[in-house]
Amino acid sequence: MRLAHVYDYVIQENGSEGFYNELLQCLKYEQRERERAKANRLLKKAGFRTHKRLVEYEWHSQMGIPTSITREELEALEFVHHRENLIFVGTPGTGKTTLATALGIEACMNGKDVQFYRVMDLVDKLQKASQKGTLARARKSILTCDLLILDELGYLPIDKEGAELLFHLLSDFYEERSLIVTTNLEFSSWNKIFQDPRLTGALVDRLIHHAHIFSFAGTSYRYTNALSQLKK
Repeated sequence: MRLAHVYDYVIQENGSEGFYNELLQCLKYEQRERERAKANRLLKKAGFRTHKRLVEYEWHSQMGIPTSITREELEALEFVHHRENLIFVGTPGTGKTTLATALGIEACMNGKDVQFYRVMDLVDKLQKASQKGTLARARKSILTCDLLILDELGYLPIDKEGAELLFHLLSDFYEERSLIVTTNLEFSSWNKIFQDPRLTGALVDRLIHHAHIFSFAGTSYRYTNALSQLKK
């Protein structure tokens, strides 16, 4: 609905008195509509695989929140405002991806440009772009975002070319934009992913310098839910 139509509606409802108050209502309505449209565009662009909101997230006692950030600061996206990183480390099925996605959705709702990738999908995208001679364009499209979410780091090893491409991309994020990384491996095991101790050390150093590191433990939610379904 355009502003002129909204204004006509307000005048019909309230008469001609309070002109400036009515105009303010119209402008606020227009602003809300633009913000909602922008959020919808950002959500569509982000590439989330699920759409569970932060208010729906099930916080659990076996999730270790570091002392460097509070839950309230996390939900308020303070880490994005300060260009900090979040590293979610823990066993599969314990809520890492769900929380990363929920925070990404919240960022979109607040007008932030977010991109979500499974790590191997991003590596594949960079390698294909490199082969086609379009790597600079692919990198630029990613580097425009405010928050990059990398899911499932460590599930599969990355070859030398892919590791170097990912390293150079993430190096450009250092102190400029925020990252959320979910992984099932402790930092000491990241050599298994990148297969190059020097590159691994440099990458870990950049990621954790301005990072809040969360630990996730417990039984897989998917496994527990499957068992409960079988028992019914």
